[in-house]
Amino acid sequence: MADTKQLPSLDGDPMAAEAWLRDVFEIIVEEAIQKGTRASEKVCEWKEPEELKQLLDLELQSHGEAQEKILERCRAVIHYSVKTGHPRFFNQLFSGLDPHALAGRIITESLNTSQYTYEIAPVFVLMEEEVLKKLRALVGWSSGDGVFCPGGSISNMYAMNLARYQRYPDCKQRGLRALPPLAIFTSEECHYSINKGAAFLGLGTDSVRVVKADERGKMIPEDLERQINLAEAEGAVPFLVSATSGTTVLGAFDPLSAIADVCQRHGLWLHVDAAWGGSVLLSQTHRHLLDGIQRADSVAWNPHKLLGAGLQCSALLLHDTSNLLKRCHESQASYLFQQDKFYDVALDTGDKVVQCGRRVDCLKLWLLWKAQGGRGLEQRIDRAFALAQYLVEQIKKQEGFELVMEPEFVNVCFWFVPPSLRGKQESLDYSQKLSQVAPVLKERMVKAGSMMIGYQPHGARGNFFRMIVANPMLTHADIDFLFKELERLGQDL
Repeated sequence: MADTKQLPSLDGDPMAAEAWLRDVFEIIVEEAIQKGTRASEKVCEWKEPEELKQLLDLELQSHGEAQEKILERCRAVIHYSVKTGHPRFFNQLFSGLDPHALAGRIITESLNTSQYTYEIAPVFVLMEEEVLKKLRALVGWSSGDGVFCPGGSISNMYAMNLARYQRYPDCKQRGLRALPPLAIFTSEECHYSINKGAAFLGLGTDSVRVVKADERGKMIPEDLERQINLAEAEGAVPFLVSATSGTTVLGAFDPLSAIADVCQRHGLWLHVDAAWGGSVLLSQTHRHLLDGIQRADSVAWNPHKLLGAGLQCSALLLHDTSNLLKRCHESQASYLFQQDKFYDVALDTGDKVVQCGRRVDCLKLWLLWKAQGGRGLEQRIDRAFALAQYLVEQIKKQEGFELVMEPEFVNVCFWFVPPSLRGKQESLDYSQKLSQVAPVLKERMVKAGSMMIGYQPHGARGNFFRMIVANPMLTHADIDFLFKELERLGQDL
């Protein structure tokens, strides 16, 4: 006989569900929004993996729990998570917590629809196209196409697939048999998704030709030309150049106009990975960093980074007006994309993408833009640049801090030189010992919960900190705190 005992569920009781969700929202506001963005609170509450597993009680059981217990679990999840909205979270290319963007994310999750047909997502089909149109206009295009993708890596992969399909449309049906050996060109400072994309699309990582970058991390157009000629001499067919606007570590912007000249001479698709730096187009003061981007065939742009739209919000923008995106990916599933619908089926955009179900990623950006306006977003970008410059000026003034290079973006890279190494730059083991400092300090700051800064080696350089100045809530006081905290954490090194 079936067990008829009532389960501790909210199914069938809308009033209880509403009351419970209000309690959840109260926890979210208190723990994630208020405490999570307060400088006096910790960025994280570090626990070792085994201890964290025990604290969270992760194992799933056959019986449900009381709603009060689930509320406790909600609080615990937030408590032990990293607060990426915290003003002293400098670790990634995204940070901050914009309330309007958050409202968009909450509404998106509440409506739980899929962005593939107008019939089930009418508001968001129209909204996505309007947002993409605005982004394309900032690039410099009066027409084109595009789609929101699950992250910048996927946007880059889409561009690679589109460039291949444009040149060899038979590959959609015949696969790799329809292709000669192909060659992709990108800088040694490119995002790793270019290599991943080549592998994922069956081109192989050997198809990626690495172009030299200068001392500031910018692609050298003359070496691009040389690499293209070399590939052709070896029997490969060049088809795509991927330039970068805002490299991950140094924040470098490739010289797009010169690269576009090379692409034009050789008839190559130019993709610009502006996942990080694309938002600079909103600033009249700094958009010159992307001069020439209007000559690209495709652009990847992540508003969830510098604009603070929240994860994830990644646009692939195309200059193409021939419906290339749909032709490359369409499968014409008859249960979704019926051609005899009662509305314009051109509004069913789901066949443009590889996915079937696709989350709504436009609302958070749309609400953010409506609230801030283009001018407000421009001020946000300009303020980030100004704060980055303030950080640079302070580094130059502080004993024990050394810039890796003068930044042109909001990536500020520096070494902390502990007391034992100051004045010993001529020592044979100086670089080796200096490289050991950042990992130790990273562990200490994370375990203290005081802040989070990323570090990495780069070429011949040993480990250094990469500080990202992007959080709209960041102040001079937070930057000043960084210097004091690093001195405190590293005083015995």
